Amino acid sequence: MTSAETEEKQPTLLEQMGGVSGMLYSSLPVVVFVIVNFATKNLMAAIISSLAAAVVIGVILAVRKGTVQPAISAVFGVGIAAFIAYKTGEAKGFFLFGIWQSVVYGGAFVLSIIVRWPLAGVIWTFLNGRDRSWRSDKASVRDYDIATLVWALVFFARFVVQRWLYDEDQVGWLAVAKLGMGYPLMAIALLATVWAVRRSDKRLKAAEEARAAEAEAEGVLARTADDLLTPDMDELKRVVEADSRDKSRD
Repeated sequence: MTSAETEEKQPTLLEQMGGVSGMLYSSLPVVVFVIVNFATKNLMAAIISSLAAAVVIGVILAVRKGTVQPAISAVFGVGIAAFIAYKTGEAKGFFLFGIWQSVVYGGAFVLSIIVRWPLAGVIWTFLNGRDRSWRSDKASVRDYDIATLVWALVFFARFVVQRWLYDEDQVGWLAVAKLGMGYPLMAIALLATVWAVRRSDKRLKAAEEARAAEAEAEGVLARTADDLLTPDMDELKRVVEADSRDKSRD
């Protein structure tokens, strides 16, 4: 199997995130929570309904992917959000975990830029099974810094807007903000990451080709020098024999 075929069979980032259907499924528990809470004015009914939706979605994803990991992931986040809503006794508590999760993620992305390990590059290479050769190229690190900063801005924007809506007790608008500032903003950050990846790959490929050409040129020079310095023994033998014949005639 060629390397091109191997790369072709690698799952894309969208597939690793569950595809379009997976992204839509992950949004349904939030929608169910808000609708049931608005219709029944009963927090427990909304919590139970969102958890049930998460379990059903998790099972569907598990069956489709053949593993229980999607089911666990689908239930985990909703379970924490539901628990916080239950403990606070307020519907808006359902969104509190995601709000603070955004500021933590944003801080982590900023910190990764400061320590020169931009998370946009680290996460991308991890998900796609690539090496970290970009770490040795300052321009590539800079490009991944930019992509990482875009991710940080996305998370901080989520925090600022949703925290304000939380303080204003706007549960319905919290759901709208959570969904509207979720995958749409993530798509922008992903575009920034793809931009950085392509620039880095192009630069690293050009550098690798230059090194290969330089190595080949050095090899040619070495062989040429060896040919010039190493005498041709057959030719030398003919010259000696001819010289001997000339002397014998004399």
